[in-house]
Amino acid sequence: MENTNEKQYSFPQKVWIVGSVFALIVVLLLLIRATFNVWLLILAGSLIAVLFRGISSLLQRKTKWKEKVTLPISIVGSLLILFLLFTLIGTKVESQVQQLSQTLPATVQNAKNHLSKSSLGQKVIEKVSSPKAQERAQTVAQSFFKTTFGVFGDIYVVLFLGIFFTVGSSQYKDGIVALVPKKKKEEASNVLDKTGENLKKWLKGQLFAMFVVFLLTAIGLAIIGIPLWLVLAIIAGILNFIPNFGPMIAMIPAVLVGFMQGPATAAFVAGLYILVQVAESNFITPMVQKKLLDTPPAMIIVAQLLMTALTGGWGIVLAIPFFVIVMTFVQELYVKKQG
Repeated sequence: MENTNEKQYSFPQKVWIVGSVFALIVVLLLLIRATFNVWLLILAGSLIAVLFRGISSLLQRKTKWKEKVTLPISIVGSLLILFLLFTLIGTKVESQVQQLSQTLPATVQNAKNHLSKSSLGQKVIEKVSSPKAQERAQTVAQSFFKTTFGVFGDIYVVLFLGIFFTVGSSQYKDGIVALVPKKKKEEASNVLDKTGENLKKWLKGQLFAMFVVFLLTAIGLAIIGIPLWLVLAIIAGILNFIPNFGPMIAMIPAVLVGFMQGPATAAFVAGLYILVQVAESNFITPMVQKKLLDTPPAMIIVAQLLMTALTGGWGIVLAIPFFVIVMTFVQELYVKKQG
């Protein structure tokens, strides 16, 4: 027998319902698109929280202290160590940065002079110096350095979000789980835990890889005899946080500085950066992250390009952790259920 209690909708009513649902979806997508930069700042703050809580967990395992003791130590201690590092090496780095900024125009001109000696180099200079190329480069630079609240404003927001997420992580997690239907609350909690675990593994591996790249680059540049080896090595280590594109960006100022001592030195510097990147990509990162992202490299590059086109610099910096979250959700909510 048919259930007479079910409400019957007329055709116009069904059309209005479908149209309303479609309109709601469109509005939500537009809202997400308009606020995507803010969500990326939230993601960056979450990574800071993952770092602080990871240090706190390590202290707990080593000292058997309670979390209410180790958590403040991890936050204050991390900020204090960062401040001390900037204080200790800040003077030397600042002098090298000033030297780099003063010598960079002459270095670029020196590189142009060497390139102009060959027909291929002349074509490269003409192509790069054309008004269209400069306009395109300016457009790319503007989109890359696009921020939400300004550079320092974004850093301020990310840092304080990280601290708030660290202190009240359970409250935020419970708030998200509370939005899920009762039957799915346990599954939602497990997915969030798995996401946090994967982000922690990825971040730990990435920080270790950054340190190794900094160390190898600093040793190599010092052996070659590059005068600005410290600041160039720091740039290489920091930019290694951005897979694929970061090392290429870091190599540009290093090669230009190498041209100050001649084309042979520039070639040695380029070879050093390529060698370090090959070692990092094929040995260091896979060993540490243990194939956390079992994904073709092309997919990662596509994710970086799409995120950069949407949000600029924050997109390319946070493309991989965003990809980690998406892959975790897909694996936990769809792939594992297929088996």
